[in-house]
Amino acid sequence: MENRKNFFHLHLISDSTGETLISAGRAAAAQFNASVAIEHVYPLIRNKRQLTSVLETIDQEPGIVLYTIVDRELAEVLEARCRDMALPTVNVLEPVMAIFQTYLGAPSRRRVGAQHALTAEYFARIEALNFTMDHDDGQLPGDYDEADVVLVGISRTSKTPTSIYLANRGIKTANVPIVCGVPLPESLLSATKPLVVGLIATSDRISQVRGNRELGTTTGFDQRDYIDRASIAEELKYARLLCARHNWPLIDVTRRSIEETAAAIVALKVKQR
Repeated sequence: MENRKNFFHLHLISDSTGETLISAGRAAAAQFNASVAIEHVYPLIRNKRQLTSVLETIDQEPGIVLYTIVDRELAEVLEARCRDMALPTVNVLEPVMAIFQTYLGAPSRRRVGAQHALTAEYFARIEALNFTMDHDDGQLPGDYDEADVVLVGISRTSKTPTSIYLANRGIKTANVPIVCGVPLPESLLSATKPLVVGLIATSDRISQVRGNRELGTTTGFDQRDYIDRASIAEELKYARLLCARHNWPLIDVTRRSIEETAAAIVALKVKQR
């Protein structure tokens, strides 16, 4: 018998893109296995007319209200209406901003979308994303010494999604597949700048992921060898030997999320300095 889930409405109101709220809301909701949030996201809410429309929707589908609105007048209107509806309301950024103000001894600018300003950091992230997309799956091997990180691993060890996540943090990341009997690019072996990290997982996990991948139309592709646990074990053994030979650290991604793997790589990068 399946566990029955309780559903609730989660309203996320932001005067910017809503990314902060979505992350905070999902992180909190994930701690309650018996309940599932029905998300309502309202980005770019910057005037009373927009807010009034949002409040009408909330009135029809009441639930938890999280918001990031820096305009005090709008925030007060939202708080007052939610009190009238007896709904829990949290300004997600306000407690954090209060701590910053107390510690720094200065008031915040309360500028909408300040984190999305076109700063040097923003353009660095865009450059990192472009680099990472251009260097996915072993492409453009001559540029590896321009990378901050190079991920190596056999097929289905989350190299590409981890690379993209790191690029979103402004880290130029390339990834290179490890294939038994195929030598790695000399440009990778001679590179001195990047941190090279090997990604591995258990044979069972890789077999499971590969089994869900459609490659049947690829010429010469043998699905049986691709998902065979013994074959995968040999691939992993080869990958471990390569990484040990070049003194590259290994991360087992079997039970890690992409975010956790990326955090471990960033920690290694810090140690490299």
